[in-house]
Amino acid sequence: MILEPEILSKLSSLELRAKKIVEGFISGLHKSPFHGFSVEFAEHRPYNPGDDFKHIDWKVYAKKERFYVKQYEEETNLRSYVMLDTSSSMLYKHFAEWSKLRYSIHFAASLMYMMHRQRDASGLIPFNSKIDAFIPAKSTYSHLRQIYTELERELIREDNGDQERRKTASADAIHEVAERLHHRSLVIIITDLFENAGEHDELISALKHLRHRKHEVILFNVLEKKSERDLDFPDRRFVFEDMEMGDEVEVLPAQVREDYQQKVEEYTKKFQMACSEFEIDFEQMDTQSAFDKSLLAYLTKRRRLG
Repeated sequence: MILEPEILSKLSSLELRAKKIVEGFISGLHKSPFHGFSVEFAEHRPYNPGDDFKHIDWKVYAKKERFYVKQYEEETNLRSYVMLDTSSSMLYKHFAEWSKLRYSIHFAASLMYMMHRQRDASGLIPFNSKIDAFIPAKSTYSHLRQIYTELERELIREDNGDQERRKTASADAIHEVAERLHHRSLVIIITDLFENAGEHDELISALKHLRHRKHEVILFNVLEKKSERDLDFPDRRFVFEDMEMGDEVEVLPAQVREDYQQKVEEYTKKFQMACSEFEIDFEQMDTQSAFDKSLLAYLTKRRRLG
């Protein structure tokens, strides 16, 4: 089931929107070629010798005639951190209903909802030219609310038409995170990869740094495909503005489209190859598409990690 952005936007809270996105995704799994892909949202776990009998859920025993203990919020299987690019280039949209930032925030919120239901610990690290916040990974509901509050703060900033130019410095942020995380974690990076050309190799080096520290990594490259990958604009002159620097250039898309597409493809292939070399999952996201493919990529990674 695909929920349109305008429908989601009418829901009062980000938490409720995240819940609806995940429920729609799970419903769709059962009707797709992935119908055998289970999504475990365990509220209980089997009784193990040594567990305190007072934690046994007798209502479940009455139904299944097996002992299950209640799964408490402090029990966690995996630590995950979402690094969210909040630079000015993420505010871009043209054909899509939502900007890259708004789309990414809802995707991040959906991931957090799934992690919480799976009793995984989740943390949030919004960044641009610096790390804005470092919310450590925990699995309690109160902690989840703290994360949603931070994400909603970014939505409010966009709604208010914030004019501050925030540059991207993904490599610096990733290097810092690699140094600050002392426990093996899954690091999920959501970014449009809009770096200065001279910093591409540094970004790859930063990703390698995370892997050297034994962290698992998924890189979600979010773009509005029709405009940013395909340059599929009408054949008339446009003035394009660098949202981080303010520079402008006048372009006739038809004259540069083929060369532009080739360069975007080369740039993307470079990251795909680097990620493959370092065993990093690289996923492309289109802001005009549903979240399902990206949520499935996360679940596939989560299943591999056990």
